Parts: sequence; structure tokens; C-alpha cells
Amino acid sequence: MHIEELELSHYRNYEKMTLTFDNNVNVILGENAQGKTNVMESIFVLAMAKSHRTSNDKDLIQWDEEYAKIKGRVMKQHGALPLELIISKKGKKAKVNHLEQSKLSRYVGHMNVVMFAPEDLHLVKGSPQVRRRFIDMEIGQVSAVYLHDSSLYQKILQQRNHYLKQLQTQRQKDQTMLDVLTDQFIEMAAKIVVRRFHYLKLLQEWAEPIHKGISRGLETLEVVYKPSIPVDSGVSHQEVEDAFREKFEGLRKREIERGVTLVGPHRDDLQFLVNGHDVQTFGSQGQQRTTALSIKLAEIELIHSEIGEYPILLLDDVLSELDDYRQSHLLNTIQGKVQTFVTTTSVEGIDHETLNEATTFIVEQGSIVKKSKGG
Repeated sequence: MHIEELELSHYRNYEKMTLTFDNNVNVILGENAQGKTNVMESIFVLAMAKSHRTSNDKDLIQWDEEYAKIKGRVMKQHGALPLELIISKKGKKAKVNHLEQSKLSRYVGHMNVVMFAPEDLHLVKGSPQVRRRFIDMEIGQVSAVYLHDSSLYQKILQQRNHYLKQLQTQRQKDQTMLDVLTDQFIEMAAKIVVRRFHYLKLLQEWAEPIHKGISRGLETLEVVYKPSIPVDSGVSHQEVEDAFREKFEGLRKREIERGVTLVGPHRDDLQFLVNGHDVQTFGSQGQQRTTALSIKLAEIELIHSEIGEYPILLLDDVLSELDDYRQSHLLNTIQGKVQTFVTTTSVEGIDHETLNEATTFIVEQGSIVKKSKGG
């Protein structure tokens, strides 16, 4: 798939803008703080209905405006698909093929993207929250059911935490409602855990050979899911439910004392092992970067294997973070098969056929000029 046209209205520093893109590589060139990343972000938001940079949707709306609008024409195997997202202070409206969607979970997944930005290097060395967000966003792209279950889980988690807080402060004393919320929580949590195990097993299958290739056969990468309950890969839904039930029975007193849910998918983590060692703790910076790159390239292949089309790749100021060897490996991998967007302050020092043949856009103070291929 590829995005053929993008139209922005009142989006960040763009009043009105329409761009047409190349099917292969598009380089967005400009100094910092001119609006390069805003273009990249808008493509991501069009796909995911949320930003990778902020959790506050109001940040996306141009100053003193009521709404921001992103429209795109996406070309897929079965033809053109118009997408539209309107972000206002009241919420979001999403349209697929000019039809408004009742839920965002029915919108996400029509356009698939893989984002690789400097902060994605924190996927390995950052907090568990970064890795949980990564898992949820990536599975959500290929599974509307997971997106729906995830959203429901968050609501039940909030209700359960609220009730635990009331029990903690003794505004409530009856624990029957806690039992009801716990049963609902366990049902949703088990679905999420089983799906994460399945997805991460597939990710591991793609990432291992990619990592071996980048490391010239010297390293073996393993992706390990670390749920907050003692279960392993291959576990059944019922076994996960039983493990949660047993855990909650032993935690009830502590949870009421603390006023918060102490186990569940919101407390899970991921671990990356290279040659059996935890990369976060024992890996060099080079190994951490190779791991992050391998995971991102594996995502591309995994999405392709799940939906039958390659996603759109967004490389936001990341080439300068990679050495020549990793740059080449990345560009060789995507060449000719994935529509790619690259933001950078300069292409000097990156001598690669993929970029030499790219369509270039020059960004300056919120205006964009398209140059010819290789120009």
C-alpha cells in the first residue's frame, strides 16, 4: 500500500496544504523546527488516530482554530481508499471511503504504518511503558478485536482502580462489587495476554534472522514477553484466567491498602536477549540500536504476512542516528518494496541509490516545495 495524496487543514503549523507522494521514497528535507516532523506525524495520525509525540490531541490543532483535518488517499491492492480524520476539542471523527465510523477501532487498520524515530531506540533501553505502548499499537494495526479488547480493558481497569480507592478510604466497605469488576478484568486481561504471546512469537520469528543478518551472523536475538503473572508461551485462555484468579486472591489486602490494581497487562514488559544476555542491561549501544532496527524491520514483514500488503515506513530523523552499515542495511531492505518517508536536515554523507532516486520535499517555515526525483 502507499499514500498517494495528503491534505492538511489547521494541522499544527500548516494552515492548508496538499501534497502528492512518490510510491517509493519521499525525503522531507529542512532545518529543525520548520515542520518536517509535523508532516510525518500527520501520516501516522491518519493511520493510527493518535500521535506518537503527544497524548493531548489539542496539540495537533493549529493555534486559535477549532479543529484540525487530515485527509489522505491510500492506494491498496483493491484500489483507492479515501481516509479522513477530524480532530476537535470535542473528540475525533473518522471516515473510511467517506463513511463515518462509529468507533475508532473500526477505523484503525485501514492504513498501516511503521514509525522509526530516535525515541524508538528507547524501545530497548526505555521504561516498560514504552514497550507496552509499542506492543499495543502494533497488534492494534492488524487486529481490530485486540484494539477493542484493549480499550475495554482500560475502562475496566479504571473502574477497578476507582473502587479500590473507595475501599482504601472506606467510602465503600462492600467488596461484592470488587469481585464483579475482578471477574470482568480477568476475562479481558486473559484475552490480551494470549494475543500478545501469539504476536510476539511471530515478531521473534521475523526479527531473529534480520538481526543475524545485521550482526553478520554473530548475534542471536530473542524477544521475551514478561507478563505480570507466572505463565509461559503456548498457555491457554483458561490457564491465564486461572493464574490471574490465584494471583488476585493473594493480593486483595495489598490492593485495597494501596488503592490500585497490582497485576495485569498494564504492568507487563518485554525483554530482548542477544546471545542470551539482556540487551537493556548488558548490551552495548550498538547492540541496542541493532535490536531496535531489527524489531522495526521485523514489524514491516509481520504486517505484510498478516494483511498481504507492506505498510508505509516513516523514518523520522533516524538515519543520522545509525552508522553507515546500519543505514545501508535499512535502505537495502526497504528498496523497491515499501513506500518510505524520510525526514532529515541533510542527505549529505548518505550515498545510497534509494535516496538518490527519491522525490524530495523542501520544508521552510510551514511551506513545502516539491523537487523532482533525484533533484
